[in-house]
Amino acid sequence: MEKTTRNKIVFFTGFTFLGILALQVPLMKLVGSSVSFTLFDAFAPIAGAFLGSIPGIIAVLLMQGFHFVTQGMNFSDPATLIRLLPLAMAALYFSRKMPLNVIVPALAIIAFVAHPVGREVWYFSLFWTIPIICYFFQERWLLARALGATFMAHSVGGALWVWFVPIPAAVWVGLIPVVIMERLLFAAGIASTYLVVNNAFAFLNEKLKFGFRFPVQEKHVATFLREKPAQ
Repeated sequence: MEKTTRNKIVFFTGFTFLGILALQVPLMKLVGSSVSFTLFDAFAPIAGAFLGSIPGIIAVLLMQGFHFVTQGMNFSDPATLIRLLPLAMAALYFSRKMPLNVIVPALAIIAFVAHPVGREVWYFSLFWTIPIICYFFQERWLLARALGATFMAHSVGGALWVWFVPIPAAVWVGLIPVVIMERLLFAAGIASTYLVVNNAFAFLNEKLKFGFRFPVQEKHVATFLREKPAQ
């Protein structure tokens, strides 16, 4: 096995392990909601940025799959399977600008309003125009990239949920203020986590001089880490 390939496998494994650990770190619970925010919600979407689109998706699915198995979750329950996909889609969105970042939420809107309950609360799907709008700014602003990623996840989850986990229209309406709060929080968490990890990798590249260079986006590296040491 070539050294480069071996290094990539080790990095993939290590990153996936960090994600599994992040699942065990609760951060906060939204007031008035049953939603709990864990470090994993902020960590999983950035997998695409450091591992690449497809490896990032695979890593997120492995992280969640391991967690579901260890927690003894029922895989015959549609709700369990639905929870596997959204964060994987967030990792896809966050990895880079691509047509799927527009196509997926657009299809989610169509799928949602095609359902009788979805048609009744069609305006709920307007949330999913956000990743489409953010697509045009995701290379310029990190927060747009993070906001688009979390609403990409929300669009996939919402479209699947309305078809496979029947809930009344009134519940969807009641979720609107919760969605606003949780997604803004998730976007801030994703952007912050990305900055921390990106700069940590830059620090390791600078100080430890590994044979393997951690993937880093220089645009989001702190100035003092970009500077070369005095000769």
